[in-house]
Amino acid sequence: MKEIITRTTTGIVFIVTVIGSILLHPLAFFMVMGFYATIGLIEFYKLTTPTKNYIAPTIIGLVCYSLVALSGLRYIDLKFNLLILPLIFILMATELFSSSGSWKNLSYYLTSFLYIVVPFSLMNFMFYVNTSSPDSLLLMSLFFLVWTSDVFAYLTGSFFGKHKLFERISPKKTWEGTLGGLVFALIAAYIFYSLSDSFSWLIWMEYTFLIVVAAVVGDLAESMLKRNFSIKDSGTIFPGHGGVLDRFDAVLFATPFAFVFFNFVM
Repeated sequence: MKEIITRTTTGIVFIVTVIGSILLHPLAFFMVMGFYATIGLIEFYKLTTPTKNYIAPTIIGLVCYSLVALSGLRYIDLKFNLLILPLIFILMATELFSSSGSWKNLSYYLTSFLYIVVPFSLMNFMFYVNTSSPDSLLLMSLFFLVWTSDVFAYLTGSFFGKHKLFERISPKKTWEGTLGGLVFALIAAYIFYSLSDSFSWLIWMEYTFLIVVAAVVGDLAESMLKRNFSIKDSGTIFPGHGGVLDRFDAVLFATPFAFVFFNFVM
């Protein structure tokens, strides 16, 4: 009973910080996601780099996040993202002069930027899809569609799951659960469609299908990461739920696909 209360309370706090910041102001969202991105980077480095020499990559990762995210929010010009290039080489230099420096560490640092910094940064661009003023609907839909898919995949799989989706990586996931999550996510998408006149219902369905598939792969990718390092959770910031990477695994993977879909495919 105590565990259920802990998980429920933590889940509510998590949802409130994410959705509350979206509704409050784009800069509030920027700061909240910057905090989560920082914790996510630290979790990743504690897991992958035994030297624990992750102060420099964490700071540079946060700076990169700020540059991309603020350009997405239209507070700075996109040209400032060019500063990321010398920052990467500065990171290489810090590893060069470190007593335990190695290319292996650098590979983990660069992977963390791609896996954590880029998705968290791109979330901020979702405020300005097909609009000249901030609009929170699409960004909220990204989170709600992923969460809906995740919750109903678990419920559907618990009741009807028989055929394993990817047993080697995640023994509990089933095809029945995945399809159930997709169906309920499509229902949620139709609700978002009814609240917005920006896109047709077909666009919403295509978008949701893409997001759900990406979210499932993201969940599996993080499970593979944890299995490779023989851990249960990436961190402890969310009691009963694990760390930032555990909570954001699906959204992190889905965000680049959402960004590309609305900015290129559309």
